[in-house]
Amino acid sequence: MVAGLVAGGRVRSPAVARAFQVVPRHLFLPDLPPAQAYHDEAVATKWLDGVAVSSASQPSMMAIMLEQLELRPGHRVLEIGAGTGYNAALMAELVGPTGSVIAVDIDEDLVCGAEQHLAAAGSKDVLLATRDGALGYPEAAPFDRIVLTVGSWDIQPAWWRQLAPGGRLLLPLSVRGSQLSVALDLVRGPPPCLRGVSVRSCAFVRLRGSGAGPESSRPLGADGLAVQTGDERELDTGALLALLAAPGPERSSPVRLAAIDLWDGLGLWLAVHEPDVCRLLVSAAASDRSPSLLPAGMDGGTVALLGRRGLAVVVPRQRDGVAFDRRFPIVVRPYGPDGGELAERLAGLLGDWAAAGRPAATELRMRAYPAGVAPPTGPGAVVRKAHSQLVLDWPAG
Repeated sequence: MVAGLVAGGRVRSPAVARAFQVVPRHLFLPDLPPAQAYHDEAVATKWLDGVAVSSASQPSMMAIMLEQLELRPGHRVLEIGAGTGYNAALMAELVGPTGSVIAVDIDEDLVCGAEQHLAAAGSKDVLLATRDGALGYPEAAPFDRIVLTVGSWDIQPAWWRQLAPGGRLLLPLSVRGSQLSVALDLVRGPPPCLRGVSVRSCAFVRLRGSGAGPESSRPLGADGLAVQTGDERELDTGALLALLAAPGPERSSPVRLAAIDLWDGLGLWLAVHEPDVCRLLVSAAASDRSPSLLPAGMDGGTVALLGRRGLAVVVPRQRDGVAFDRRFPIVVRPYGPDGGELAERLAGLLGDWAAAGRPAATELRMRAYPAGVAPPTGPGAVVRKAHSQLVLDWPAG
């Protein structure tokens, strides 16, 4: 497992490699055969109403985030989302006996399980607690690092308050439908700011409790089809479903896309720049009859522009040969009375994104400010949330 993480560039530092080598992952997944525990796969560990609410993260994603954290001996760390306890054990190795790791989880049964796993692995330097992660752990603050291993829609005020000067917050943050692992360093200001130092794409189960965010996707009343917007706008899902029954003539585009661009490239860039952008999400069962940028038989979706009386959707020119990591030809398909105008606009945006150098998540620049604080003027789109506001831009292409 470790050799694969190093070869794939996920592990870059000797300290992170050593932590993975000395902490036995299979002891944190006792219900799996030991060999399977070392596959580079996420493993769901708790379900509620058919939805996974806790999982053991994919080792490659854990390695990416540990490198983003840049832990050092002596660091004081708070982890929100203890899960199996494996990530806390890795971090305890990295901060050493002069540091400390506190891991909290909202579910007492998960905390109890993590305690058992840590004891089995001989990891004694982790404090576990059952807490609502949105509140942090004030009695042990400040922390040099606060890390979330659950996705969050917002940056909670407690996390700002509990960071030490120069500290780093790392979290899977929702940015208009995309989830990004963002490392943010605290800058006291004025005004106070969290300055992004690295961004990676990710996919985590979502934070529960008082910090739970709004649902970003809504079913369209058809099996396997949903719409996801970057805000909480009112949507007539019935009218949108009716639009999809009235396709118009397609417009070709010289831009070629890979499926990853739905989230990490074009989709994120559009969501930051265009308030009318949305994504259509398609289940594997419906992928052969609904627009998708992934091969039939896979969960997928596509990007679109949504107007009052129309829709324009990016679809593969041909479904045959579509692969996740290979670029393929696309067209823009209009729907409804205003679909043609929206399709022209979307085709233009595709060209703008390509001309800018196909910017992706890893190049995104982010600054976060508390809600109510006026960010300094300058370039960048502003995404406002309940407790924070994000200023986002890309370097000029």
